[in-house]
Amino acid sequence: MIPTRETIVPFIADILTRRGADSYFGEAVTMQQHMLQAAQLAERERAGDALIAAELLHDIGHYLGEFGEDYIARGIDNRHEDAGVEVLAPFFPEMVVACVRLHVAAKRYLCATDPAYATTLSPASLATLRLQGGPMAPDEVAAFERAPHVAEAVRVRRWDDAAKDPSAVTPPFAHYAPVLERIVRGD
Repeated sequence: MIPTRETIVPFIADILTRRGADSYFGEAVTMQQHMLQAAQLAERERAGDALIAAELLHDIGHYLGEFGEDYIARGIDNRHEDAGVEVLAPFFPEMVVACVRLHVAAKRYLCATDPAYATTLSPASLATLRLQGGPMAPDEVAAFERAPHVAEAVRVRRWDDAAKDPSAVTPPFAHYAPVLERIVRGD
């Protein structure tokens, strides 16, 4: 099914229903647990609908390709941020799309600019960091800092890193569906 403006939220709900229990590549949570925890963290900080949506959807690209759970061990960067942008860009505002596009780059940026940041990353996140290019070089840092929505993308990244608690209790996707609907409608 190719989603439309009217069907994009049910399309996302269907993906999470079918694939939400997939493991999150070496983490102690499933993909759905991670995405819902991330959205909940943004919601708790009253970040607003756009950042809650960006947080909920930042890893949607993992579902859009079939790389297998061992892609990290095989040395493959699945470029999930690009896959996510491709499906979300026709329906969501630029800030949401930019946060999805930049959340991997934000990890590389934070590793280059905040000496303590890398010590907070999980082993799986450190493994993907290597596949994603490692900490940014100074010229990459400068280019990243000029991109639109960098501050928001860094916030998304920090919530992303914190959303890996296997004992966390979150609202279901249905709690966040109205947020997505409002954004898609442009309310």
